[in-house]
Amino acid sequence: MASQLNPYIGFTDNARQAMEFYKGVFGGELTLSTFGEIGAPDAADSDKIMHGHLETDHGFTLMAADAPAGVERHPGDNVALSVSGDDADVLHQYWERLQAGGTVTVPLEKQVWGDEFGSCVDQFGINWMVNITQQQG
Repeated sequence: MASQLNPYIGFTDNARQAMEFYKGVFGGELTLSTFGEIGAPDAADSDKIMHGHLETDHGFTLMAADAPAGVERHPGDNVALSVSGDDADVLHQYWERLQAGGTVTVPLEKQVWGDEFGSCVDQFGINWMVNITQQQG
């Protein structure tokens, strides 16, 4: 198997909601396992997500987990996720879905390097960057 790099996001107690939101944005297959299912059924954190894994229809992989009790999380302040490519229609759809309920920090528009680019913070406090590569003419 080849190596791959993918983001893994830590949440306090809303990994399930966040991963279901991202599945709604990107599509694909979502697998969620709780601490209880993995071996701690009586723990206070048993309903929290121990591991979430989303394989999207376009080949993205996104992973996430809730922090166990006593572990502090600051969602979004040290993570930016970048989605880029040349499929403008699909990337525009992702942009519309990601920024809904969140805050646009850079509007999605043509930038000095020639591509369309935008950034936003979604409703879960995660920073996203969308870059749409422009066809060279």
